[in-house]
Amino acid sequence: MEEEDEVVNLLRDRFRLSGISIAEVEAKRNDVHIQEHVSVCIADLAFKYAEHLAKDLQLFAWHARRKTVKMEDVIISTHRNENLAASARSFCDNLATKAPKSERRPRRSKLLITDDKAASSLDLEDQEQEDITPTD
Repeated sequence: MEEEDEVVNLLRDRFRLSGISIAEVEAKRNDVHIQEHVSVCIADLAFKYAEHLAKDLQLFAWHARRKTVKMEDVIISTHRNENLAASARSFCDNLATKAPKSERRPRRSKLLITDDKAASSLDLEDQEQEDITPTD
């Protein structure tokens, strides 16, 4: 647990530094001055939002009985902010057009043999099939 806390603290610090840097760059670009404590506050809020978003995405995937977060979960999470939702949809559409068509995976058999008797009877049936199968 302590190691996990260290990782979270490291991520938070890196996120904070990135947020502060972005705020400073945007302030210069727009010829605005931002007080240091304000940019730190914005960075902290952004990190808390990212944590909240991660939890929401996890819950959306869990609700859909999945262990993987999908793009549809991200789009659903943006429903309160129409501009953000439009950006997410646009990003998703761009990904879809750039992604190569993947080959369909073969379906896995749902037959699972857990009983030794069932396994031996299947082996016996296979052997009988071999005996019945005509040879050249």
